[in-house]
Amino acid sequence: MNEIIWPEGYLPGFTENFASNEMIVTGLSAEEIWPLLSQAAKWPSYYSNSANVVFHDHGGPDLKEDMRFYFETFGFPVEAQCNEYLPPSATNPGRIAWHGWAGEGDTRLDVHHAWLVENLPHGRVRILTQETQKGKPAIELANAEPNPMINGHQDWLKGLIKAAREAKQASLGDESA
Repeated sequence: MNEIIWPEGYLPGFTENFASNEMIVTGLSAEEIWPLLSQAAKWPSYYSNSANVVFHDHGGPDLKEDMRFYFETFGFPVEAQCNEYLPPSATNPGRIAWHGWAGEGDTRLDVHHAWLVENLPHGRVRILTQETQKGKPAIELANAEPNPMINGHQDWLKGLIKAAREAKQASLGDESA
């Protein structure tokens, strides 16, 4: 299976916080998951911890390399820049990643949030999301019990899968009509 590509300075184990969540499910493909993940404006429709997505420079609906955007999550107003965007293909997993930042000085939080969406044998899809964080807020998040990053990202995965299943069912219903 494939792994996340980490930019310099964000390798897990060398940052203040790291969260990793993964689900492998049947009945969906990377291509069915991708539109819900690659279009940030859709995130709030299936993940309640994401809000107020705004694209800078009239971008969107799909993220793309170097695109700047804004969203709110975990109580942070996050400015972000997509630094990896590769849709899934027959031979490669889909990859999306962004650098996000919020605050200044002691309240500064810097993150690298990456996703990998990969078709597996036997009709399965693997969705992996990992995030590294730097700064004082990252230390506080790492020490919080229960862990808000692990729990929040698990909710994101579950919501993404549920939304993809609903979209697939709706499209199958449209085909039979």
